Amino acid sequence: MTKKAEQGDATRRHLVDAAIALFTADGYAETSTTRIVERAGVTRGALYHHFPDKHRLFEAAYEAVQHDVHDRCARAATEAKEAGHGVIGRMLAGMDAYLTACLEAPVQRILLIEGPLVLGWERSVRFGDPYCARQLLRASLDGAARRGLLAPGQAEPLAHLLYGALHQAAVALATAADPAAEREAMSRAVADLVTSRLPAEAAAGAGTG
Repeated sequence: MTKKAEQGDATRRHLVDAAIALFTADGYAETSTTRIVERAGVTRGALYHHFPDKHRLFEAAYEAVQHDVHDRCARAATEAKEAGHGVIGRMLAGMDAYLTACLEAPVQRILLIEGPLVLGWERSVRFGDPYCARQLLRASLDGAARRGLLAPGQAEPLAHLLYGALHQAAVALATAADPAAEREAMSRAVADLVTSRLPAEAAAGAGTG
């Protein structure tokens, strides 16, 4: 990568980081591009070189937060696999990591609250975003189906249902008086939900498929 390209990437990162901080603190409507430029320490021309408008910058901030959550969920699932857990155990580990991430202000404000308002609710019910945690759920459920733990054709609808439950749990965390305690309760409820639909022995770690 050339020095100019590296500088461009750095500028873009500064803008996205500034946008995440300000959108988290004040929301989309109350955050101006002037404030974002000032916080990022770049020119307005640099902003418009990378993003045509505030909406596209918000989308980039949303995707950055989403990517971070996705990576943490994937890492938790990988660690569960290395510990000998089966496909459902790995899925539960990823879901648990998702709930933990949803205790954080940027995740709550940008993904859960502002995202559906700014980007539209349709985005929250599709599999198009490569770094949406729903993709990890579907991959795990596809694995469960291959092992005969799910009936054919059930992986995708069940991924929607479980992600919807996770999303609602995350919203509850965002408004809970004691988020840490609520997170533990939600984690237990999610595990009960999964093991009631799938074999408990698989969730406990049987198999590594």
